[in-house]
Amino acid sequence: MTAEAAATEQQIPDYGSENLPTPAIAVTSIILSVGLVAVGNGLMFAFIPLRLAAEGFSPAWAGTILTALAAGGMAGCFMTGHMVRRVGHARVFMTLTAIVILSNAFIGMMTDPYFWLGSRVLYGFAMNGLFIVAQSWLNDVLENNIRGRVMAIFYVTYVVALGLGSFSVRFIDIAANTAPVIGVVFAAVSIIPVGLTRLRPPPPPETASIALKLAWEVSPVGLAGMLAVGGLSMMVAGFAPIHATAAGLSQQDVALLMFAMPVGTILIQIPAGWISDRMDRRYVLVAASLLVIVGGVLATHVDGGAMIWMLGVYMIWSGATEAIYSISSAHAGDRAQKGDLVALSSTMLFAWSLSGFLIPGGTTLLTAVFGTEAFMYVAIVVAVAFCAFVLWRIKLVEAPSADETTDFTPLPAQAPLPAELAFYPDEAAEQPEPEDKSKERQAGLS
Repeated sequence: MTAEAAATEQQIPDYGSENLPTPAIAVTSIILSVGLVAVGNGLMFAFIPLRLAAEGFSPAWAGTILTALAAGGMAGCFMTGHMVRRVGHARVFMTLTAIVILSNAFIGMMTDPYFWLGSRVLYGFAMNGLFIVAQSWLNDVLENNIRGRVMAIFYVTYVVALGLGSFSVRFIDIAANTAPVIGVVFAAVSIIPVGLTRLRPPPPPETASIALKLAWEVSPVGLAGMLAVGGLSMMVAGFAPIHATAAGLSQQDVALLMFAMPVGTILIQIPAGWISDRMDRRYVLVAASLLVIVGGVLATHVDGGAMIWMLGVYMIWSGATEAIYSISSAHAGDRAQKGDLVALSSTMLFAWSLSGFLIPGGTTLLTAVFGTEAFMYVAIVVAVAFCAFVLWRIKLVEAPSADETTDFTPLPAQAPLPAELAFYPDEAAEQPEPEDKSKERQAGLS
């Protein structure tokens, strides 16, 4: 490197370093990149069931492809940490974006459900990985005094972009390959902000382990919440456009429905989280699961009715489902010691991933027999089981005191953060566990 180049390098700020705290504006590149990818993500979620229906394929094919995406997402959750340890956040982000571009290009090459299965496995792997890398990067470089606000902006940006992408399908010719091309363009453009960022790369994450016994001892309700919401979130978000298309809704109405669901997520999850910071979170989880039950029952009766009622039902249904994820995470955090955070979060991720693959997969089999409305009844059954379990734990165990609880953070249930990237060594350092906490754990806290 020449002396002039070295001098120029020294003049460019390296935000996030010890001597230069990160201003909020410096993280815009990460937020913008994820938002751009999310637009294409939302578009493809709406496009695929519409295109398959237009080509005469059974709705069960759309469900199978959704299950393939969930399988890829599960792999992404577990492999992203290993990739980041090898080459760092920025290189992994751009590599995964390239996989998204390839996946969308494959969709545009031919309308073959078998070919699309493999493409969506790649897509699920890359999209979960992208969200994971972005979240963990922000968690590392942000100061405590702005972290909550910036992460809320990040989350809202992702959800709004997802909805806008889905809504844009109403302006696209489903018979053409315009949607995959647009997805490629947005993914390609998203590389630019990250490629030019001066944010300091985080340190290599530590390896996490799965500890089901620990998760059960720390928070049975949190673990059960992950087992419930992994399948619920994939079903409600993924099967809604499949069912709407099979029920005869127009392309424009499906687009409107897909836009309304992320809006419902914001409108319900954030107030629910605020309330959960001020009372026993388990009561809020009961309320959210009851809303999921009511939403599922109403969803079975709104087909063929006024579109405004369908939009309202699916907004509530989607919002309540997403709320279960973030509040369950916060509840588990209330019960955990810092030294348990990595293993606990890794186990919660495993539970979410397993549920997100198995429940939609089973629902796809039911769809082939009972029709696309099968996902509504599966969602009701899962929500009833979770609600009953939480009520049992409320009766069995008292809530933690206010000074033992953590602050709520809105989180998307479709792309959780893996433990080894959520916490870095300085944050999750082992701390001696108070004797009274140890005794409480042995008693089996919820």
